[in-house]
Amino acid sequence: MKAYPQEIKSAVFQLFSESGKEPSSFIFVDVMIVEDVATASVLLPLLIGLIAFLYSGVGHGGASGYIAVMILLGMTPSSVRPQALVLNCMVSALSFFEFRRVAEPNKRVFIPLCMASIPAAFLGGMISVPDSLFHHLLGFLLLFPFFRLLELPGVKGPGPAEREPAIVVLVLVGLCIGLLSGMIGIGGGILLSPLFLMMGWSGPKQVAALSALFIFVNSLSGLAAQGLVNGSALLTSLSIPVLIFALAGGIIGARFGSVKLNSVQLKRLLATVILIASVKLILT
Repeated sequence: MKAYPQEIKSAVFQLFSESGKEPSSFIFVDVMIVEDVATASVLLPLLIGLIAFLYSGVGHGGASGYIAVMILLGMTPSSVRPQALVLNCMVSALSFFEFRRVAEPNKRVFIPLCMASIPAAFLGGMISVPDSLFHHLLGFLLLFPFFRLLELPGVKGPGPAEREPAIVVLVLVGLCIGLLSGMIGIGGGILLSPLFLMMGWSGPKQVAALSALFIFVNSLSGLAAQGLVNGSALLTSLSIPVLIFALAGGIIGARFGSVKLNSVQLKRLLATVILIASVKLILT
């Protein structure tokens, strides 16, 4: 590993950008250039597997974590979004099937929510927006549900759980989360889960099952939009080890979260996941 000034790093990226090629010969870590591609090819699958394990344990797909790791390893935002959505679809599907065994999602909630979020996610995926603006905004917004889920002193709950929201509220929630998720390249679970728990609309495990299915359909919608924008180059950079580690992490994490953790533990784990996502998004 050899350290280079930021100017050299920028110059290399500019060179590849002008040639229309991806910088596959170098992998950047912060202000360092890792010339040993083999080292990075080992590091990336391990980190992806760890993220899949942690996120699937609370019914999430992990897109925000995948995006942060890939960008920190020097990949461009335009290339990581479709890759993160592919991994998101796979891990959220695994998580849904595990949590469905212990908590069936409410169809009266899911249907209006997703009827609004799916087209919104597709539209968001077609919009080109500054990455830093939305990453920073989302990162700061996630700090509030983090403190709420930890149930710190002075933060009061919303009242009795299991209060089913009105259809118009679900439609508005689906539109907002779907659009923002499509723009950033995530499934929206890191917004949906804390909102439902904070408002007392469902219990932790039912929220996990609902979020996993919500993430899956929105990720598919966002991926379809990315396919129209980027053509057929969606899977070209996803290596077999990355897919294998994501699959293994998703299976183990979802089983662990759905069976081994009680409601309090699940809330704390979700708070930890949200804090990690918040910090990564702010720093990305």
